[in-house]
Amino acid sequence: QVQLVESGGGLVQAGGSLRLSCAASGRSFSNNVMGWFRQAPGKEREFVAAIDWSGGTTYGADFLKGRFTISRDNAKNTVYLQMNSLKPEDTAVYYCAARTTTGGWPYWGQGTQVTVSS
Repeated sequence: QVQLVESGGGLVQAGGSLRLSCAASGRSFSNNVMGWFRQAPGKEREFVAAIDWSGGTTYGADFLKGRFTISRDNAKNTVYLQMNSLKPEDTAVYYCAARTTTGGWPYWGQGTQVTVSS
């Protein structure tokens, strides 16, 4: 059974940092693009960042402005999202996902809550 399990969320003050982890099991995702998405209350899920299989190429949403960094450790089948300079508007449930070669995102974790207080 394929599973993506996020961890590392929590409550942090504005300006603080958190590091999210996404551990995959059931199969290797070392050849897949991996990504992070988020969904705030009352809003649609939005793309945050993605990373290619080698970790050499990353993609980030415009709103990040360099505050978040995505990385991966294929030996551990784990993807990370380092979030710095957090703002209250970053409050959301953060989801990890794996993309197929056809471009879909069929694999999702259950999400981890990030709350940033002002």
